[in-house]
Amino acid sequence: MAKSLEIVAAALGAPGGGILAADESTGTIKKRFDSVHAKSTEETRRNYREMLFQTEVAMRENISGVILYDETIRQKAKDGTPLVELIKAAGTIPGIKVDQGAKPMAGHPGELVTEGLTGLRDRLADYYELGARFAKWRAVINIASHIPTPACIRANMHALARYAALCQEANIVPIVEPEVLMDGDHDIERCYEVTEATLRSLFAELYEQRVNLEGTVLKPSMVISGSKCTNRAGVEEVAEKTVHCFRRAVPAAIPSIVFLSGGQSDLDATAHLNAINSLGNLPWQMSFSYGRALQAAPLKAWSGKTENEPKAQAALAHRAAMNGLATQGAWKPELEKATP
Repeated sequence: MAKSLEIVAAALGAPGGGILAADESTGTIKKRFDSVHAKSTEETRRNYREMLFQTEVAMRENISGVILYDETIRQKAKDGTPLVELIKAAGTIPGIKVDQGAKPMAGHPGELVTEGLTGLRDRLADYYELGARFAKWRAVINIASHIPTPACIRANMHALARYAALCQEANIVPIVEPEVLMDGDHDIERCYEVTEATLRSLFAELYEQRVNLEGTVLKPSMVISGSKCTNRAGVEEVAEKTVHCFRRAVPAAIPSIVFLSGGQSDLDATAHLNAINSLGNLPWQMSFSYGRALQAAPLKAWSGKTENEPKAQAALAHRAAMNGLATQGAWKPELEKATP
C-alpha cells in the first residue's frame, strides 16, 4: 500500500502538471457564480464542472489531479457518465476535500481551527469506493499583531496529522494544506516567521502520527507580503524567501509541493511559481494546486451560458499551460496572450 501512495503522491506534482482545485463548497461557488451573473443550482454547478473536466488538452497535458467537493464526486455528466470517470479517462487523478471548514477557535479571538475528524474514517472508505485516490484538508493560520498563537498552530497541525494518518490507512494520499493567509498588512519577514513555525509544527505532528512522508503531498502558501502591506516584496524575493524557508522546515522526503494561490492574481501565481522553479536544485517537485488562479478566467468567459463553453475551455487550457511551464521554470510573460 505504501508504494501505491508514493506513486500517486509523486504523480500529483510531476513537472508540467498540477492540480485543479474544484472543491468549492456550495456557498463559495454561489458567490463566484453571482460575480458573473450565473444562477447556482445543482445542474449549473454540474454543467460548469463537467465543462472544466472536458477541456481535453488541459486535462491530458497540464492537470495531474482534480480536487472535488462531496456533491461533485457523486454527480454524473449529462450523458450519464460519472464525473469521476471523465477525470480518470483523461489520465487525471480524482481527489476529494474532506475537512468540514475552519471555525472560530474557542478562547482564541481571531483564530480558527478546522473541523471534520469525526466520522472521517467511514467517509474516506466511501470516497475511495467512489474513486478518490487523494484527499485534502485545509488549516487556516491568520497573521495579526497578537496571532497566531502556538496553541492555534498546534491544534491545526495536530488535526492535519490525524487526518493524514487516516487517509493513508484508507490507501488515500493526504494533501496537507497549512495556509498562512496573506490577508493583513504584515511584511514578508513576518510571513516567513509564521510559515516556518507552522511547517515545523506540521512535520513534528506528522512524525508523531507515523505518517509516511513519501506518500504525502504538501499544499502550502508561498512566503509573501500581506495584501495590505505598503512595501510588498517582488517576485524574486518571494521565490527566494519561500525556498529558503522550506529548506529549513520541509523534509526532502516529501515528493511534491503543490502551492495554493491564496488570493494572488492569475499572473502573480504563475510568475511566483516560475521564479521558485527557476532557482533549481530543489529536493521536491514544485507544482500548483490552484482554484481561483485557474478558474477565474474560464468562469468569466463562461458566465453561465452554454454557447460560451468553447471560450471558457480555451481560457482554462491557456492558464493550465502557463502554470505547466512554470513548474519547469520555463514560463515567460511574453507567452501570455489574450484569451477568449
